[in-house]
Amino acid sequence: MTKTNKAADPKTAVVVGARGVIGGNLIAHLEREGDWDIVGLSRRGRVDTATTRHLAVDLLDREQTAEKLAALTQTTHIFYAAYQDRPTWAELVPPNLAMLTNVVDALEPVAPHLEHISLMQGYKVYGAHLGPFATPAKESDPPHMPPEFNVDQQQFLERRQRGATWSWSAIRPSVVAGVGLGNPMNLAMVIAIYASMSKELGVPLRFPGAPGAYTSLIEMTDADLLARATTWAATSPGTRNEAFNITNGDMFRWSSMWPKIAAFFDLEVAPPLPLSLTDVMADKADLWQRMIEQHDLESTPYSDVSSWPFGDFVFSWDYDVIADTSKSRRAGFHDYVDTEAMFLSIFQDLRDRRLIP
Repeated sequence: MTKTNKAADPKTAVVVGARGVIGGNLIAHLEREGDWDIVGLSRRGRVDTATTRHLAVDLLDREQTAEKLAALTQTTHIFYAAYQDRPTWAELVPPNLAMLTNVVDALEPVAPHLEHISLMQGYKVYGAHLGPFATPAKESDPPHMPPEFNVDQQQFLERRQRGATWSWSAIRPSVVAGVGLGNPMNLAMVIAIYASMSKELGVPLRFPGAPGAYTSLIEMTDADLLARATTWAATSPGTRNEAFNITNGDMFRWSSMWPKIAAFFDLEVAPPLPLSLTDVMADKADLWQRMIEQHDLESTPYSDVSSWPFGDFVFSWDYDVIADTSKSRRAGFHDYVDTEAMFLSIFQDLRDRRLIP
């Protein structure tokens, strides 16, 4: 992407959900681009860097959000990637819609130069979480029966944008993979910790999901590629008020990927065995602590590396989970990532950072 002159065209990005694997990698990408002022929002905040200022804010608290965001008058782009989990699909709607609403309500009145609001979504828009859905999913596919907070969020932006000078985009990745701790939706970390513990316990690497999931088609979205696509959609004139599926560009089956993952960890592969990671990994905190001490790893809490319910969720998909990405290509985004190379790169990065043995 062609860089702009910062002095002539200042850009200020507010990244909502800055501690997540998506938000964190997006901030890193914006920092590399070098022509952004960046503000990261999260509940716990982070340490400021030379290029990014972090704010701790409870986005469910409307008054606090308005107060803490009141000074962000130079905001030109809002990148929304925040998420709060709840036990049921219906319960997900109120908090996740409220957080987006509170951010827009706080920033729109004080940021006269606001150009774009980017909304991070996913395949739940297509009903992928409910069961087998029409594939490859297209952005133009008809909606399904609610509740679905992704849809409510987009409808909110569509209503709010009428008559406004800013535009929106909705980005729909598949399962996102990247390096990021303390995130409830990090499949790469699930696999890395599961494999590392299998190695530690001297057991082969077994696929833990549903039998049909081992042979169904699936695709992934690299967090760095997603960051590039998100920025592209937020700054390109031909992407205003549109949704885009974003994936690595290839598809695979766990049956072929699993042996390659096992080889990285120097593990044998045994036949799949359906099991609940949430249940069988619940007693592994002491094992994790021993691994930290034995292998001189970074002292990372077990809660920050274990996303077992999300692993169970993804590994339960005994049907194809794929989307059509031709719309983004027609609009000008042509990046792609080899998924096998992505997994191995992430695992190596985790090892280099001494987060896994």
